[in-house]
Amino acid sequence: MGIGGALGTTLGLLAGFYGKSVDALITRLADLQLSIPFLILAISIMAVLGAGLSKVILVLGVTSWIMYARVVRGEVLAVRGRDYVLAARALGASDGLLRLRHILPNVSTSAIVIGTFEIARAILSEASLSFLGLGVQSPTPSWGGMIADGREYLTTLWWISTWPGIVIAATVMSINLLGDWLRDVLDPVSRGRGS
Repeated sequence: MGIGGALGTTLGLLAGFYGKSVDALITRLADLQLSIPFLILAISIMAVLGAGLSKVILVLGVTSWIMYARVVRGEVLAVRGRDYVLAARALGASDGLLRLRHILPNVSTSAIVIGTFEIARAILSEASLSFLGLGVQSPTPSWGGMIADGREYLTTLWWISTWPGIVIAATVMSINLLGDWLRDVLDPVSRGRGS
């Protein structure tokens, strides 16, 4: 998620800060990638690159930047006209300083919360790719690979596939609950405590 978070946050920051043609280019690039279903895009990339852990990490990083970019772009559009940003600009702050010191800290909360949900999505995506034989290869353990290995024995040894599936579901649910908690703690406005 580091690859997707860094790429998406940077692109969202640039799109929201500069607007116009930069915003249009990044937004159209995100729309283009969203028009291709994730699994088809991932299978296509994995078919070209081959299977393996490093390739799965690359595919998940390259395909997860969009949510970060869209949310950070929206936050930047809301923040860039605030008084403290205008005051810093009036005092001669460069664009880079404005983005890094005044805007990025105020939009990073949303990126952190998105990161928790993207981790859950990455776990499901990796399990899907490994189940199809395009992800992590044996002997490296993978929950998706364990489910795939156990499907031949579903009628007699059903627990071989069931337990990894339960662990995936519990892990994803736990991470989503953590994301909900972080959203409530980091963004008091969402709970009605803010002004």
